[in-house]
Amino acid sequence: MKRDFLNISDLSKDEVYQVIEYAIKLKEDKFMDKTLTGKSIGLIFMKQSTRTRVSFEVGVYQMGGQPLYISGITTQLSRNEDIKDTARVLSRYLDGIVIRTYSHSEVEELAKYGSIPVINALTDYLHPCQILADLQTIYERFGKIEGLKLAYIGDGNNMANTWLIAGGLMGLNVSIATPNGYEPNGKAVKEALELAKDSKANIEITNNPIEAVKDADIVYTDVWISMGQDNNEEKKKAFKDFQINEKLLKFANKNVIVMHCLPAHKGEEISEETFERFADVIFDEAENRLHSQKALMSLLFKNS
Repeated sequence: MKRDFLNISDLSKDEVYQVIEYAIKLKEDKFMDKTLTGKSIGLIFMKQSTRTRVSFEVGVYQMGGQPLYISGITTQLSRNEDIKDTARVLSRYLDGIVIRTYSHSEVEELAKYGSIPVINALTDYLHPCQILADLQTIYERFGKIEGLKLAYIGDGNNMANTWLIAGGLMGLNVSIATPNGYEPNGKAVKEALELAKDSKANIEITNNPIEAVKDADIVYTDVWISMGQDNNEEKKKAFKDFQINEKLLKFANKNVIVMHCLPAHKGEEISEETFERFADVIFDEAENRLHSQKALMSLLFKNS
């Protein structure tokens, strides 16, 4: 039976740890897993990409498969062909689909009508592949995930939504600080709180960045203006007190690490000084996209 990965909660807590631990092994031996031998994986990109495209193309190759890059503007999707028709056609050609697009409902429909595994490589609602790499990075740094505190400072975007759900799933305490009116999606908050009933994670939404970073082990941020949004100067003004910098980090734990999913707009969501101080963590995090996604594909495709 095929499995999709549209949301971090499509995996169990144990499966997330399984992916992380296997990703660490793959980091040491990049060609050890050949699960995709003889398989062709379609990589559909409706949005521009650096890390996602390169990490998936390289990962599929290292696992013995054929990565097929598909630019959205060159397909009939750009001429409003039904998603369900695209799903049924591509299922006849491919062994799996990775898609990076705008609407989360498009990915859900692709998975519903496709007979092959579908991986969400980013939507405006969620970015679960990034979070897998982030969880791997946290585990490598701290030796655990459960019980730590992560403070997310910035826009309540797809990253904030996914961190909430991941926190609820993994027992990671998550505090999200955004300006008033820029809070995370209510659906994600609801799912996180439901998951937290079992994991005992503390889920918090605030408009005060100092309150959010208090006693944080990890401080996380993303760009203020997400891909596809206008370069809104009014929005930037609303976020001026939500920059990750040395002053704010004084309220976090002394061994805090700072993470960023990239690309970074230094001088906006993060200061140049702070970015460079934690550059090793941030670029380890970027590298881990490759390893964690390979471990994920091994899990999803080994029985497909």
